[in-house]
Amino acid sequence: MDIIANYGTTLVLVAALFGFLMAWGIGANDVANAMGTSVGTKSLTIRQAIIIAMIFEFAGAYLAGGEVTATIRNGIIDSNAFVDSPDLLVLGMIASLLAAGAWLILASYFGWPVSTTHSIIGAIVGFAVVSIGPEAVQWSKFGGIVGSWVITPAISGVIAYFMFISVQKLIFNTDDPLNNAKRYVPFYMFLTALVICLVTIKKGLTHVGLHLSDGEGILLSIAISIAVAFAGWIYIRGQKYNPQDDCKMHFANVEKVFGILMVITACAMAFAHGSNDVANAIGPLSAVASIVASGGEISSQAAIAWWILPLGGIGIVIGLATMGEKVMATVGTGITHLTPSRGFAAQLATAATVVIASGTGLPISTTQTLVGAVMGVGLARGIAALNLGVLRNIVVSWIITLPAGAILAIAIFYVLQACFS
Repeated sequence: MDIIANYGTTLVLVAALFGFLMAWGIGANDVANAMGTSVGTKSLTIRQAIIIAMIFEFAGAYLAGGEVTATIRNGIIDSNAFVDSPDLLVLGMIASLLAAGAWLILASYFGWPVSTTHSIIGAIVGFAVVSIGPEAVQWSKFGGIVGSWVITPAISGVIAYFMFISVQKLIFNTDDPLNNAKRYVPFYMFLTALVICLVTIKKGLTHVGLHLSDGEGILLSIAISIAVAFAGWIYIRGQKYNPQDDCKMHFANVEKVFGILMVITACAMAFAHGSNDVANAIGPLSAVASIVASGGEISSQAAIAWWILPLGGIGIVIGLATMGEKVMATVGTGITHLTPSRGFAAQLATAATVVIASGTGLPISTTQTLVGAVMGVGLARGIAALNLGVLRNIVVSWIITLPAGAILAIAIFYVLQACFS
């Protein structure tokens, strides 16, 4: 308690710095989940992807990032175990932010698409075990979160598989693929817009003071989605398509139509990613700020300070712009060959899965969700379409990340104790 009383402001500033570093790492590593498929299919250039992600990652973090934050802050460890020693919780959360952020930046430097959720949860569990003991960890909730890391890739893979199968049956395996693409792609635009609007209107806008009933939110989401689909229909009809392009690359004109859709799914994925993964940075930071502000009192419910969500959003954007390119290349081109139609199926499935998880407050791994979706698209063409060597390396990096976060957090926790004792 003396540490909080004597160094409260310093602790919050250090936590903010390390929280920003963690958000930087999230932007540098997990940007591939939002933008890798768009760049890999050449629907967007890297510069365009960064601009789109800057807007929608920040919007997702700021508007819809609060629900998952509550789970990260209160759900992984039993806060009651730290009631008599809140200083340990504060130092541990700060250590977790630095440990996870450092690991993510290192992984991004080498182009490894690791899980930010693995990093921070492993770090939190690591410091909790050495500071209080295994009883400080809510193992039942931890087990549920670990289970979600298996379930969500499966869910996104199944959605992506059937989404791409529907594209094949409705468009590619027909006598007139181009006209069918013009006919059905606006419907896919409607689905994509609906996914993003539902979470934005029904949940996200509560953070800026706009509260709508369920019925109002659904009706407004449908109306906006219809408008997006209609605008897409007009745009697609107005484009010029050269039949000679199909001679150079089969279905080139159809893929051109899907390239338009990839821009919309990129926006949806960036928003969904920002809403879910910002919690990995601001959850521990929010815990530190609320404990220090209350003079050491640990409460189960604490308001998120106004400056924390923007800090996480800005950190994600800067990390994306400065270090995101390597991981983007790994995910966009390494797992399987992606075309705009395949990338669309993977992105929409990932966005839908992440938005569902974010709405229920379950912190999933966006990396694993996307890989599951890309695998689903690849399996729709047969297992030979997958680069199993790259997949093996990705899985190994996932396995390493959890203990790496824990070990780094433990070491940093002891250093912080020595500095502030």
